[in-house]
Amino acid sequence: MKLLFLVGHPAHVHLFRNAIAELRARGHSVWIAAVEKETTLRLLSLYGLDYIRVGKNVPTIAGKLLDLPLKDIRLVMLLSRIRPDVVVSTGSPYAAQASAALSIPHIAFSDTEIASGVIRLMLPFTEVVCTPSCFWLDFGAKHVRYPGYHELAYLHPNRFAPNPDVFQAVDAGPTERLIVIRFASWDSSHDVGAHGVSLDPDDGLKAFVRELEPYGRVLISSEREIPDSLREFALQIPLDRVHDLLAAATLYVGEGATMASEAGVLGTPWIFVSSEGRGYLKDQQERYGLGYHVTSPEDALARAKSLLLQSDLKERWAGKRKHLLQEKIDVTDFMINFLEQRLASAPRRHAAELGLHAR
Repeated sequence: MKLLFLVGHPAHVHLFRNAIAELRARGHSVWIAAVEKETTLRLLSLYGLDYIRVGKNVPTIAGKLLDLPLKDIRLVMLLSRIRPDVVVSTGSPYAAQASAALSIPHIAFSDTEIASGVIRLMLPFTEVVCTPSCFWLDFGAKHVRYPGYHELAYLHPNRFAPNPDVFQAVDAGPTERLIVIRFASWDSSHDVGAHGVSLDPDDGLKAFVRELEPYGRVLISSEREIPDSLREFALQIPLDRVHDLLAAATLYVGEGATMASEAGVLGTPWIFVSSEGRGYLKDQQERYGLGYHVTSPEDALARAKSLLLQSDLKERWAGKRKHLLQEKIDVTDFMINFLEQRLASAPRRHAAELGLHAR
């Protein structure tokens, strides 16, 4: 059977890469359509995943709206050639619309409640939306919930074992405390009106970093340009070693929600700095005590210093991670089983008929 996955962000590559590899190993034909954004294409190549480029990320909302019909057309042309049995994305409007134009089912694996504009454009053309059980919204009969997070598709112990030699990769001592800071680009459609570490690019951010420097080695990962005054802290590491680093780190502080969740499922305390929350981070904070969502850099610094003063921080977080893993699933297994059931069902059946806790 034939599937097409659309990826438009580096996180989508990680979310789907294990499922794609296993589906191919099981004899399914799988294509990947990719939108160029940040390191998406580099990651696909790094993991040996062939892809067809269907466009490039447009940073402005007006530009995204004008570009939407162009991506629709490119995908319709691609789908017309391939004729997959199903199209899979994280909730892409153009994947959904192009699929509907050719009467091909579109299945979305979504986890971002605040992407309201994207959801409105995607939902009418989508057969099923699969989300973590902690997702705030309810899509009615189209909605299937599962006990997990996107990050457990590639960071579950079944899928990932951190390599401790990452300390050498960042030129750090084996007992050195590592503090990872992440700055976001804020150019996604769901970022409209949101903000994170809203500080002056030079003096403000420099002061923020310098406040943390006495507590460990600070490493900055950034989607936006790092000021010259902070270039000495810029993270230089191969793309496929970032999760090794997060597992080894003492603390993550940043504007990236995905990286915060990755830190949490790896047993590293996180502080997410944003005016907007996420259901999966709220679940990690309230159910497992793995991290903290704050809305200002001042609160982030205060919380970070409080955590970094604790000598047994990583040991306690290992216990919290164990609790999480006892209650959550290998999300790649869920995706594969769900898609194979869907592909095996003919004619098309409603999500509830699959017995997967549809709501």
